[in-house]
Amino acid sequence: MADKQDLTAGFTGTPVEQPEGLARAARSAASGVKREVYAVTAGARDHPHTTSALLLGIGLVAFGFGYLLGRSPAESSTRSYWR
Repeated sequence: MADKQDLTAGFTGTPVEQPEGLARAARSAASGVKREVYAVTAGARDHPHTTSALLLGIGLVAFGFGYLLGRSPAESSTRSYWR
């Protein structure tokens, strides 16, 4: 079995060449998403009542919109298009 020292010898933790192109853009995008998620969670943690009211309001609006979309085709189909 190899020693742990032999396995980590020469590794500094950063790549020799910095990422370019798509890898750099993906890393930058991932970093931005992490920052935004942290900001949202910090805001939700600081204002729990506002967060729950906002989620409840969005849920009610989504339910109402889905209900209206589901009811409209059933009421407006007075004749059959397949005959």
